[in-house]
Amino acid sequence: MTLTADQRRAVAKDAYADYLAECPSRQVLEILATKWTTLVLLQLSEQPLRHSELRARIPGASQKMLTETLRLLERDGIVGREVKQVFPAHVEYSLSALGESLMPIVWHMKDWADANMAEVKHRRMISAS
Repeated sequence: MTLTADQRRAVAKDAYADYLAECPSRQVLEILATKWTTLVLLQLSEQPLRHSELRARIPGASQKMLTETLRLLERDGIVGREVKQVFPAHVEYSLSALGESLMPIVWHMKDWADANMAEVKHRRMISAS
């Protein structure tokens, strides 16, 4: 069967979309690109923290969202989870070596956001008008 040029482009576009969906770096970026991930990583870069401590330090993070974020980061080896055998027992989260290697990028993004927030706010006001 012969395809038209439009049909060939559509097939190529679908194949590329399938490739992107399966791309390992895209799967990692989907996790790293959330605001909750960034906020969790910034907090854990200071010290290991319990779930309740993280929640207190990240206003607006629901227990469910925080738990989901921590599970994904732990699954990918970016965050470590340690059960402390004290009374009562509790869990602490900390950055793994892989998570530590990511922090210069996260800090750079935070510094960029801090340096450019006034401009971003200005653009948002213009856009809303």
